[in-house]
Amino acid sequence: MRLAARRGILMGMEEMILLKMGEMVLKGLNRSRFEASLLARLGAVLAPHGRFEVTSRQSAVYAVPDGDCDMDGAFAAASRVFGFSALCRAIRCEKEIADIQQKALLLPALKNARSFKAEARRADKKFPLTSPQICEQVGGFIHETLKLPVDVHTPDEVVWTEVRETAAYVHTRPAEGAGGLPPGTAGKAVLLLSGGIDSPAAGWRMARRGLSLLPVHFHSYPYTSPEAKEKVLTLARILSSWCGPMTVRVISFTAIQEAIRTHCPDDLATVLTRRSMCRVANAVALRNGAGAVVTGDSLGQVASQTLEAMTVTEEASVLPLFRPLVGMDKEEVARLARRIGTFETSILPYEDCCGLFTPRHPQTRPKPEAVLAAEKLYDYRALEAETLKNVEKIDV
Repeated sequence: MRLAARRGILMGMEEMILLKMGEMVLKGLNRSRFEASLLARLGAVLAPHGRFEVTSRQSAVYAVPDGDCDMDGAFAAASRVFGFSALCRAIRCEKEIADIQQKALLLPALKNARSFKAEARRADKKFPLTSPQICEQVGGFIHETLKLPVDVHTPDEVVWTEVRETAAYVHTRPAEGAGGLPPGTAGKAVLLLSGGIDSPAAGWRMARRGLSLLPVHFHSYPYTSPEAKEKVLTLARILSSWCGPMTVRVISFTAIQEAIRTHCPDDLATVLTRRSMCRVANAVALRNGAGAVVTGDSLGQVASQTLEAMTVTEEASVLPLFRPLVGMDKEEVARLARRIGTFETSILPYEDCCGLFTPRHPQTRPKPEAVLAAEKLYDYRALEAETLKNVEKIDV
């Protein structure tokens, strides 16, 4: 009989997604701009999973399904929206303790829980019960009805009751949100996107800080294969699930790399290649209103990432060069790549132009005067201007 009653409530319950804003709540007069961008992004990622009404109140966002919706898919998509610190699937209740108690029984996580505790947050201070009283009423009802033990120290599940402006909500532990700020609210930047582990992670970190990404990939056909190019586009698609739609610029770098190999001192080839990439990325950024260039450099990881080499490389850039991974080691970057879903693609064994023509003994402490002298041996800037005439644009 109890099961039948619970089915009856389940058929009429209002399940929705409750999302908590992160650091945006600290914004001042421009907070409305951040919220508008956040709601637009959330609406876009939810759309493939059904119709949702998305509203914002009291530093929280409510995504309520309108008709049949894929709640699992919608929740997974919402968890990748930058700007939310936490989110949960909640059940809407009337602001009456009896309805809250009955709806709490329907929380799926309680089915296999061995213990629980009750928590409450009363944002509407007009509600007649205090937070401790709500915990007592809801927790006691669950304990008596389901015979589920209470454990206030290490419970299997936590049942939350939130009493807000227009309704109450019950849910279990919230999932961690993507955090950060909505992409585009901090401007636009070019991302040097290779097929490795580092650059997608670097792009993710800067998108999380509110940058809209414009990926640039250097392709050196026939030394690099079409499969290597497709690998990078796959990485861009994974990033787009976090950052939103992007247009990847694929730039042929073959002629420049061949000229560096032929005309420059062998030990400076790596740093000259990096400087040329910086100049081309700067040109793309300035053409498209971007204000910075993002790379996946990590201090000391390879010969081109010593302090001296990074300094000489940065001098070729007129725009700020952001290196969000600079203080991270390889294992930390790999953990981040696994979290965002790029790791398995990044380790596929396809060649990358950055590894072409690598000297046996690269200069790890290049002198600026030696680098500038080497660049005068050939007109690299003419080649860079030429390669910018044929940029392939691919939407992901």
